[in-house]
Amino acid sequence: MSEQKYIDLFNSMHPDFFQRDSIRCLGDGVIFDEMLLALDEFDNGSYEKSLDENITFGYFDGAFDEFLKKVEEVESGWVEIFSEEQRIYCGYVNGNIASFCIVEDMGTHNLDGRSCKIGAPGCVGTVLQYRNKGIGLSMVKQVTQILKDEGFDYSYIHYTAVPRWYEKLGYKTILQWSGSGIK
Repeated sequence: MSEQKYIDLFNSMHPDFFQRDSIRCLGDGVIFDEMLLALDEFDNGSYEKSLDENITFGYFDGAFDEFLKKVEEVESGWVEIFSEEQRIYCGYVNGNIASFCIVEDMGTHNLDGRSCKIGAPGCVGTVLQYRNKGIGLSMVKQVTQILKDEGFDYSYIHYTAVPRWYEKLGYKTILQWSGSGIK
C-alpha cells in the first residue's frame, strides 16, 4: 500500500491531529510511529514468553478509582482518556494490576480499495515494578488475538515511541511523525 493511503487512513482516524496543542508542542525532537498488523497474518505463536503462574490476564472488572491510580502511576495524562464504559484488558500479578490497555474499535476505513474493520490495543501501559517481565507484550498479544477473533481486519498501534517492542508481534511501522507532522 502506498504512503499516501496510510496518510489518508491516519487522517480519517485522527482528524485535525496536528492542530492539537498537545501534539504541536512535541516539536521535531521525538519521532513517533503508527503501526499496523493485518490480522489474517497474525501468528499468535510468534512471541512466546514463559510467565509465572501468578500472572493472569482478563478484562478489568474492579473498582475503577483503583484502576485509575495505576494509570496515574504509568502516565498521568492518560487518566482522562479512560472511562468505565471502555473495554479495558489487564495483566495481573497475584490479582494486582500489572499492565493495562483499552480494547478499541477504531471503525471501518477504506484500505487498499476495500472496507476494513480496524481495532487497537490503546494506551498500553505497565506499572513500573512489573516492567521487563513480558507481561505487557503478552497482554498486547492476547488483545491482538481478541481483535482477530472478533473479526477485525487490522490492529493499529497509534502514537508509539517503542516500535521494536510491537514488531515482536508482527506490527509494522506505516508512518512516522513528530509535532510538526508526518515525516
